[in-house]
Amino acid sequence: MMITIEMLNEIKKKTLKTMTLRLEKKNNGISSINKENVSDKKHVLICGGPGCHSSGADELKKRFEQKIDKEELTDVNVSIAGCFGLCESGPNIEIYPGGTFYSQVKIDDVDEIVEKHLCRDEVVERLLNEGAIKEENIKPVFEVDFYKKQEKIALRNCGIIDYNSIDEYIALDGYQALAKALTEMTQEEVIDIMKKSNLRGRGGAGFPTGRKWETAFKYEADKKYVICNADEGDPGAFMDRSILEGDPHSVLEAMAICGYAIGSDQGYIYVRAEYPVAVQRLKTAIKKAKEKGLLGENIFGTEFNFNIEIRLGAGAFVCGEGTALMESIEGKRGMPRPKINRTAHKGLWGKPTIINNVETLANVPPIITKGAKWLKSIGTEDSPGTKVFALGGKIKNTGLVEVPMGTTLREIIFDIGGGIPNGKKFKAVQTGGPSGGCIPEEFLDTPVDFASLGKIGSIMGSGGMIVLDDTDCMVDIARFFLDFTVDESCGKCVPCREGTKRMLEILERITKGKGTPEDLDRLESLSEAITDSSLCGLGQTASNPVKSTMKYFRHEYEAHVKEIRCPAGSCQELLQFFITDKCVGCTKCANNCPASCISGNLKERHVIDTEQCIKCGTCMEVCPVGAVIKK
Repeated sequence: MMITIEMLNEIKKKTLKTMTLRLEKKNNGISSINKENVSDKKHVLICGGPGCHSSGADELKKRFEQKIDKEELTDVNVSIAGCFGLCESGPNIEIYPGGTFYSQVKIDDVDEIVEKHLCRDEVVERLLNEGAIKEENIKPVFEVDFYKKQEKIALRNCGIIDYNSIDEYIALDGYQALAKALTEMTQEEVIDIMKKSNLRGRGGAGFPTGRKWETAFKYEADKKYVICNADEGDPGAFMDRSILEGDPHSVLEAMAICGYAIGSDQGYIYVRAEYPVAVQRLKTAIKKAKEKGLLGENIFGTEFNFNIEIRLGAGAFVCGEGTALMESIEGKRGMPRPKINRTAHKGLWGKPTIINNVETLANVPPIITKGAKWLKSIGTEDSPGTKVFALGGKIKNTGLVEVPMGTTLREIIFDIGGGIPNGKKFKAVQTGGPSGGCIPEEFLDTPVDFASLGKIGSIMGSGGMIVLDDTDCMVDIARFFLDFTVDESCGKCVPCREGTKRMLEILERITKGKGTPEDLDRLESLSEAITDSSLCGLGQTASNPVKSTMKYFRHEYEAHVKEIRCPAGSCQELLQFFITDKCVGCTKCANNCPASCISGNLKERHVIDTEQCIKCGTCMEVCPVGAVIKK
């Protein structure tokens, strides 16, 4: 099938009429939809993001359809969209018109929602999202505080369109950018608009995308390749996964645009096999794009051909590094190459190759349709546009957020994330995954952009953001990330293979109370040596968690070494539990102690045998009067 621009526009017009007022969510400062062209049917929109999907989104949809059919409600549609972002409160659903936001919806709640909300227009208040209630008024989803400071570009369609429907993607300007590039622009013009937009790579390094494409374009070769790096390996990160699952066509379209710009007819999506849902949705999207003639031969009647294949990774963290990724695609062990040549010159099978990560590619289509000035009007001069973060850790609103570059850490953590739960105090935020650093409270007003984070010893990374509170030990946090790095090191170069292991051994000694002052000096010297001499970027940044924690939290290291004490009360081998005078002698601690190391008579203060105590904390958990403390 050969598609034309007229056919694309006809699909858009027809599909918009079948879509409902859920598009008012997209209208909120993001896009302009002519509501006269939209059906006024009610719509139940179910979050199909990773968390909600695993919590039964598909079962919710089936139950809604069964109940709606039973009630003979012909004016209601039900669909599953991509991630809504507010993962903490899932499973989430929204009902339009109005954007009523229900959270933690269970199968047993469906009948009540249908009978009250869909049949009688009565809100089920007990299921309303906490943020949707203000001063006895109900706020629509897009006015909930979690979303107010967000601006969606990469996630523009996630949580709005049905990820299985290519027509719904087309209805919201999908594949218009590809059509424009192929029929109205030269290769040089496509590259020029990308250069002017100054879109920087969202995979961590922040290299300008347009400059990368230009380099590959300039090299003559009989074959060139486009690779989407979807090997998302940072602990707690799920940004790329959510885009692939919620809006796969945005990535396919961008890869085709890149292919046209550099002169490539073949693309590969390298995605980890641990993302089976994303893989299946990508396969479906590729198949549907081919059926409509948006991938394959003579796209839009031009001479441009482009095909995309999926390559599965086995989950090695190092394969997120570009050269190791290419080795894996070529069927070799995923190990970094010495960077004698740029990938854009000699990459996959020695041919010019462009590697962009998922989020970078998701930004490309709107830049082509809206222009470079549009992107540069968002964010900062050096870091235009937005950035997606997976916000996790000790935070109230765990989830996926997208904010303009330049938004401060404080705004993300407290205004969007809702602050620290359980009355705890903010201690630090870790950005950039295992390659990043820990940022203390004094830098909460730092704007989030490439340069600002670099100045305080951290990096943007792919977008992981882990919040820590006053119960987290910074020495143990550094140990956790080094343990991950040691486990994931490919072993090719000595500094990373041996150096990180020696650092981990030192950190383990310190957290067990067996460290020495000399160990602190060794950590610092090893950190510098590993950074200066490792082969690839992963090894060069492996010591960042140690560097940043030693810089901002050195007093915690010294307390472990000099006082044999963990100030946060987190390192188990340094803990001691005591029973204070508050003890009422209820015997709960003694009865529940797995080591039987607590003694005392009824209604008398009990005592812990610290030599026999296994430091499990059970006594503290079961004490009804808070008489057990740890030091």
